[in-house]
Amino acid sequence: MKAKTQHSFDFPEIVPTNLVQEYLYLTRKVMPELALSSKRHWPVSKDHCFQRIVLDTICGGVWSDHIARPAYKNLCRRQVLAAVKLCQEIITDHTDLAALNRQSLAWRGKSIR
Repeated sequence: MKAKTQHSFDFPEIVPTNLVQEYLYLTRKVMPELALSSKRHWPVSKDHCFQRIVLDTICGGVWSDHIARPAYKNLCRRQVLAAVKLCQEIITDHTDLAALNRQSLAWRGKSIR
């Protein structure tokens, strides 16, 4: 069996057991750190921006129209599973963060600065 190649964005061996904690870990720590690396050309770097994009995407519109605030305390299992999966797809470059950001901003009636 071929050994897995280690990448800087590989997920830790020990991941939070709680799905909400994993979502928060990915959006508060992993994604902002990756955004600041020279290898990423992401349109955002702040944790709240990643959370907005991910939550808007899984809701199909402005997340606060679908989830009570604070979102992380009110996500249902289906939503948090979708959020974690989407974070992982963004981190591994299987989903275009810039396109998701544009759509999120469009739902909010905003344009890219």
